[in-house]
Amino acid sequence: MEAYKLWVRRNSEFVHSLESLANGITWLLPERFSNSEIGSEAVYALLGIISTVNQHIIDTSPTRMRPHGFGKSTFPWSLCVSALKDVETVVEVAAQQFVGEERKWNYLAVTEAVKVFVRLTAFHDSGYKMLLQGGELVNMDERLEVSRAYHARNGDSGVSGGYNRPEHIHGYHGSIPRSLEGRAISALSRFGENAKMASNPMWLNKLCLSSEATPALLFEKPTFSTLWFQKGLSGRLFLTGEVLSVLRPLIYVLFIRRYGIRSWKPWLISLAVDLAGMNLLSHSTTWHCRSNDKFYQLSTYEKDELKRRKLVWALYIMRDPFFSQYTKHHLEKTDRYLSRIPLLGFLTAKLAELIVGAQTRYTYTSGS
Repeated sequence: MEAYKLWVRRNSEFVHSLESLANGITWLLPERFSNSEIGSEAVYALLGIISTVNQHIIDTSPTRMRPHGFGKSTFPWSLCVSALKDVETVVEVAAQQFVGEERKWNYLAVTEAVKVFVRLTAFHDSGYKMLLQGGELVNMDERLEVSRAYHARNGDSGVSGGYNRPEHIHGYHGSIPRSLEGRAISALSRFGENAKMASNPMWLNKLCLSSEATPALLFEKPTFSTLWFQKGLSGRLFLTGEVLSVLRPLIYVLFIRRYGIRSWKPWLISLAVDLAGMNLLSHSTTWHCRSNDKFYQLSTYEKDELKRRKLVWALYIMRDPFFSQYTKHHLEKTDRYLSRIPLLGFLTAKLAELIVGAQTRYTYTSGS
């Protein structure tokens, strides 16, 4: 096992390329979206778990610089969240095949409940910091990353330069986001950090000296009582908003189980929970501007996370009953119009087939 870990760490770029290629090929497997075929989904889930484990091996390299005050590594909750998301699709397909469409929601509800437990535990262990990518990425202090970059620039022997350069941003917050919007936002963040450090080295030196002078205060984890009672209304708004974000998928599944996938009630209630959670988070992070309550100032990655959550709202057009009543009609209309163009028509038909197939899977459109 140690030999495999060493090989993965030495060939991280090759491993990432190989995983991306394998995951892409699985989308072309026959019967990918068939109710009676769980083999391709099992293969895709297995590849996803292997990819997650490999990224965890890279992120836990012993040459990585660890933050002051964090002590020994805690349980890898981010690894559990990623594995659960990969397994959930197999659970859905298997349940649909063996117990039917209606009863599969019982198994999905159990799976979502487990994810809620894991995410809330990760939320507690992180010191009640915002969950990035639903808990798949580790939310660490942004100033630690600047300190790492500073030490790497000055040739600190205790820091592995290869892993701490700005282009290896996954070393700071876990794995690179697999979603397209996550990768785009991550690239913009890297560009901004590079520009900031290159244009203002004095700012970097002062920040690093400050972080070295007060490591205990910089990385002290707040407790629930600190946020709920001592931080006032902003702390309560933040905790409530983040908990609503974690509970939203479970609430959605429970209402589908009660009213059915074709009912508007689960769709509207899920949207209402999303909007309420985002509104509470927005108020909690801006409250200090009006009341001198400096409870929570968003880091660059937490701002990116809020943008990502808003982008995920686009999945509502892929969920029934909105999809079957509106989106599917426009998709079929576009497909018929472009089918007259030889190459473009073929590509459009294939894309429409993939979209319609993916829409039949709760796990592909749930946003959880």
